[in-house]
Amino acid sequence: MTGTTGQGAAAPAGHPELRRAIGPGLLLLFVVGDMLGTGIYALSGQVAAEVGGAVWLPFLVAFLVAFLTACAYLELVTKYPRAAGAALYTHKAFGLHYLTFIVAFAVMCSGLTSSASAARAFAGNLDQAAGLGLGDSGALLPAVAAGLLLLIAAVNIRGVAEGVRLNVVLTCVELTGLVIILGAGALALARGMGDYSQLTAFGPPDGGSAFTGVTAAAALAFFALVGFEDSVNMAEEVRDPHRTFPRMLLLGITLTAVLYIAVATVSTLVVPLDRLSEGTTPLLQVLTTVAPAFPVSVFAVITMAAVSNTALLNMLMASRLLYGLANERVLPGFLGAVLRRWRTPWAAVLVSTGIALVLMASVDLAALAGTTSLLLLCVFTVVNVAVLVLRRDRVGHPHFRVPAAVPVLGAVACAFLASPLSGRDPAVYPVAGLLFAAGTLLWLPMWLLRRRAARSATAGGTAADAVGTGPAGTAGPERP
Repeated sequence: MTGTTGQGAAAPAGHPELRRAIGPGLLLLFVVGDMLGTGIYALSGQVAAEVGGAVWLPFLVAFLVAFLTACAYLELVTKYPRAAGAALYTHKAFGLHYLTFIVAFAVMCSGLTSSASAARAFAGNLDQAAGLGLGDSGALLPAVAAGLLLLIAAVNIRGVAEGVRLNVVLTCVELTGLVIILGAGALALARGMGDYSQLTAFGPPDGGSAFTGVTAAAALAFFALVGFEDSVNMAEEVRDPHRTFPRMLLLGITLTAVLYIAVATVSTLVVPLDRLSEGTTPLLQVLTTVAPAFPVSVFAVITMAAVSNTALLNMLMASRLLYGLANERVLPGFLGAVLRRWRTPWAAVLVSTGIALVLMASVDLAALAGTTSLLLLCVFTVVNVAVLVLRRDRVGHPHFRVPAAVPVLGAVACAFLASPLSGRDPAVYPVAGLLFAAGTLLWLPMWLLRRRAARSATAGGTAADAVGTGPAGTAGPERP
């Protein structure tokens, strides 16, 4: 594959610009912090429950699939360095308002569900670390979680520089926690505590094949490695995105994959599988096994930093997604409003925060998380295909380009992991259907409003303003 550099495409006419405050170092920490997040603190046990002791293999498979898809994203984000990510690329490739809206809906559901779940986890860990007894009152824990989301909204409105700098602090705390786990695990292995036979132990709980166990676990693990989707939504706030994105995104994915595989391997070596796969705190199981004197409250504070970072970065992504699609005329124009002083998308921040608060208060997020993972794999399949479709669209600046085989392999791999053939829980498919139907119901009034606006504009002699970008970025009417 080849990479080229350039200063970036000019913003579309009338397109309100955001502040380009993210350099290479901040982008790298954004990618690493987003891909670590809560996943690494909770996922090893779930993967072990699917595959047995060879947890490193599903993470390796997931990394390879993520790497292929990230390369596809790199071609598109350097070709179209604007906010909205997968939805923007779908919009340009296919020109179908419905498909664009559903892709945006799936990505937004993923980000907001993750943020709402992280806010709940933050409140629970704060209760545990401080011994506040908040769990005794049904209203206090949700209030703390809501307070976290509102604080993140305030940071988000104040400026992207403040948000990514806070991410630097929280990512450093996350990495400190992982260093503690790896250091304690290494000392335990040096004392002869490890069971190395676990590394090649395949034991799917339902007695299925090793292949099915690995693919089902890889589908789970892949969800932890999708931070590149969040990062491309920040494209309008990255300095020199054509030069910065390829290096930092690929380096971030590689570093994160090494950390996941190392932590998962240490966890399975020092903790019996039946204990590791119980509950949602596998790393705490590691710590209490090899270093029982380590204060649990300290690790709870580290976990609070991890889940706060997940909420912060996903809310940054969701607001930029809404903002970008408003400027592409897929969503109402008011969502593209930018504060003159801080150059942040205040309307998109408020709307995305409101949706996250509603989700946190009224939805079973545990059930929704598995479904959004499935929908994201479908989104990545579409993005890989979009790379091939958009090859015929020429832009006026150099950009990253991958061999055609990369998006083809990425599309096939993502489609397989999204299918029942991967061995994923079949219960997620009916829920995905309901979510798909909900997205359709939200799209219908939007489409009707757009049609009315298009007819009015045509009658007023401004038909050119009422059309969207056609397939491959060509001018022409956007199809429903």
